[in-house]
Amino acid sequence: MVAATPRDVIHIRLASFVLFVAIALGALSLIAGATIPAVILGVVVVVAVVDVILAVRRQRRLGTGPRSTG
Repeated sequence: MVAATPRDVIHIRLASFVLFVAIALGALSLIAGATIPAVILGVVVVVAVVDVILAVRRQRRLGTGPRSTG
């Protein structure tokens, strides 16, 4: 287990919710033929994934678990 800061936990949870909603709305946009909202939601998905990756990396760097570097 890696010790987590509250900020990282919030980033991971909110970003996962944003990912779920953005993917669902993006799929609906593509089905409806609305390409501009689908592209915007695709960018939102990429930003959310990057946020989760950075939060997990911060956790591992700050934590004391077996996967941390500290």
